[in-house]
Amino acid sequence: MGVFVKIRRMDGIAAFDKYAEDYDRWFEKNGPLYRAEIEAIKRFVPDMGFGVEIGTGTGRFSVPFGIRIGVEPSKNMGRIAKARGISVCRAVGERLPFRDNQFDFALLVTVVCFVQDAARLLIEVRRILKRGGKAIVGFIDRESVLGQSYESRKDANKFYREARFYSVLDIAALIRQAGFSGLRFCQAIMRLPGSGATEYEVREGYGEGAFVAVSSEKTAKK
Repeated sequence: MGVFVKIRRMDGIAAFDKYAEDYDRWFEKNGPLYRAEIEAIKRFVPDMGFGVEIGTGTGRFSVPFGIRIGVEPSKNMGRIAKARGISVCRAVGERLPFRDNQFDFALLVTVVCFVQDAARLLIEVRRILKRGGKAIVGFIDRESVLGQSYESRKDANKFYREARFYSVLDIAALIRQAGFSGLRFCQAIMRLPGSGATEYEVREGYGEGAFVAVSSEKTAKK
C-alpha cells in the first residue's frame, strides 16, 4: 500500500468496510511512516481542549491526541475505533451531527481528498468550532513526487482509486474560503514507497514533503 493515505470517499465506503482489518494493519507494518504523519500533525494539535476527528477511521489518529469523539461513515472502521475508546458518530463530513460552536479543534487527516464537496465539508467544520477554534487538515500534496505517484496508479489500489488529490495551494484556498485564517504549514519529508527507507524529517512549511499538515483558525466573521 506504500506510504499510508488515510482516505476514503465518504459516500463510497464499500472498500473500507470490506477491508477494514487490512487498513488497520498498515500501521503495524509501516510504523516509521505512520509516525512521520503523527509528528507533523502534532505540531498543531492543542494540548488541551475539546476535539473531534472528522473521518476517524479506525482511531489511529484520534488516540495519540486524546480525541474521544469521531465521525466515520464506515461501520466496520468505526467498530475498530470504538474498541479503541472512540465515541463514533456514523455520518459524513458534509453533514456533521453536532451543534454550532461546540469544539475547540477538529482534525481531518486526508479526508478532504475523498468527500464529494470539500468546500461544504470545511464550512461544516467551521460551524461546529468555537470562535478561535483550530482546524488541522492533513493531506498528501498532489504536487509532490509521492502525490504524482499515487495519482498515476489510483485505479490499481482498492483504497484510493476514487481519490481527488489536491495541491497545497488548492487546500489553502478552500480553507480560506470557508472562513479560516492564520494558516500555518508543516511537512513530513519521506522517501518513495518500495525504497525500503524508514527515515523521515518533519519541518515547517511545504514544497518538499509528501504529507502536509495545515493549521488554521476560525475567524470571528466569515
